[in-house]
Amino acid sequence: MEQYYSIEEVAKMLKVAYLTVYRWIRAGKIKSVKAGRQYRITQSELDKFLNSK
Repeated sequence: MEQYYSIEEVAKMLKVAYLTVYRWIRAGKIKSVKAGRQYRITQSELDKFLNSK
């Protein structure tokens, strides 16, 4: 099963601000799944984003 991360978790991993990750999602740089009011980012999408940098 795929691992899902919150915006807060991704921000901590990448050492950036919460708003930075949120802006990347809104800009389409990171694909995410919206569960209720929260965004979740899969490990595979995070890997794609990191490999594209």
